Amino acid sequence: MTRRLAISGMAIAIALVAGQVAAETPDRAALERTVAAQHDATVQALRDWIALPTIAAEKRGTPEGAEYMRKLALDAGFQQAKIIPTDGVPAVFATLDAGAPTTLGIYFMYDVKQFDPAEWDSPPLEGTLRERPGEGIALYGRGAVNQKGPEMAFLAAIKAIQASGRKLPVNLVLVAEGEEEVASTHFDQVVAVPEVQAALAKAVGVFIPAANQNRDGSAGITLGAKGAVEFQLVVGGETSDKYPKTDIHSSNYARIESPAWRLVKALDTLVADDGHTPAIDGWFENVQPLTARQRELIAQSIKPGAEEGEKALLGVGRWINDEDYQTSLERFFSQPTVNIQGLVSGYTGEGGKTVLPGRAEAKLEFRLVPNMTKAEAVAKLEAHLARRGFDDVRVTVSGGYGPNETDEDSVLIRAQKRLFDESGIPYTIRPRNAGSWPGVIFNGPPLNLPASQFGLGRGSGAHAPNEWFLIESSDPKVFGLDKATMAYVDYLYVIAEEAAK
Repeated sequence: MTRRLAISGMAIAIALVAGQVAAETPDRAALERTVAAQHDATVQALRDWIALPTIAAEKRGTPEGAEYMRKLALDAGFQQAKIIPTDGVPAVFATLDAGAPTTLGIYFMYDVKQFDPAEWDSPPLEGTLRERPGEGIALYGRGAVNQKGPEMAFLAAIKAIQASGRKLPVNLVLVAEGEEEVASTHFDQVVAVPEVQAALAKAVGVFIPAANQNRDGSAGITLGAKGAVEFQLVVGGETSDKYPKTDIHSSNYARIESPAWRLVKALDTLVADDGHTPAIDGWFENVQPLTARQRELIAQSIKPGAEEGEKALLGVGRWINDEDYQTSLERFFSQPTVNIQGLVSGYTGEGGKTVLPGRAEAKLEFRLVPNMTKAEAVAKLEAHLARRGFDDVRVTVSGGYGPNETDEDSVLIRAQKRLFDESGIPYTIRPRNAGSWPGVIFNGPPLNLPASQFGLGRGSGAHAPNEWFLIESSDPKVFGLDKATMAYVDYLYVIAEEAAK
């Protein structure tokens, strides 16, 4: 007995073990035609969404972004979608009841990072389509890959299933926030709403759509992500009367203390003399080291030429301590960090200005690994500074959450591995993403659900100029928009069968 999944566009016959039923997307060819017929409308919908940015850090696009997200959910076939107020940017909660025995949770972020149009080759809010040499036609715009492109492909997938006259194989519960890019400041309030929590409690897991395909066509599976905490350290006339209220003539530095130097001294205590190892008191006491299996997964993920390509992409010639590639990857996935994002103080224009700054600010973030928590990290930072007499250094936490981790045998991960195996797509598994998303809100109590990322297709430039998402691929192994959409269709059917086991 054979069956066809054909997720890559090629019919791949799969021999079935006697008595075992494989997941199969029914009448897949008809669904592919529906997705193709929707193509132009889907691209335009993505361009329209990119044209409306929600940027929490700039208080831009709120509450319009939430209302737009609500309409997108209703247009995609969710029977109900409502705005959930928070102490910050509102969220959206939607449900789609297909009468299925299995319910799946979906996490969306509808916000994007800030941008400077002067740094872009095309207007960042226009969703410009242009040739990407060697790859095909890509759509360039803020949010194209992080995460509006993958999310629009998912919405197109559920539209296609319903447009073909059939019901989804799973029920869906969608939660979408507008503050992910400021470390999900109030997202815990959303999931704590009784109606939202009750709906999510029925789910077998929660996933975020992503573009997890490499240029060679291989895919990636991650079993979690680091946590993130964003905060600011401020020193100046607003924190102590020993500093000036505004910038003053620099001759006064002979008798008045400098906020800039005070901040530098405080920052220097946060890392060791090597410049990168965290030195906050008690920082490593709850850090969970990599397991033997996680080290094995990292080793298995290394491909020939990968190190050279990654160094070229990052613009570096060596790793910390001149470490080998595998050691650098183990550090990448296992080490908590204390990073300075930016420093601002005094005059930064042309030439000099001979001022003593009245204020100095540093923007920082922690990346956390299991078993660290946001509360623990912030408390240790504050205690560390207090012990050293930095009572004039103000700590302001703007957002954050802990790390998340999902078992390799969970239904979400089993379904991904099965789908890739049966469709002939090579893949690697990594213990966690060194970046962050708030999966811990689902992964931790009270829900304790598997949380993962899934998606095919390609894109890059998240948080950077010229962000892009591949629309039409010139390589059959790499998915453009339509094949990425079909991957979500297939994933829903595989999830339904894996959950039924």
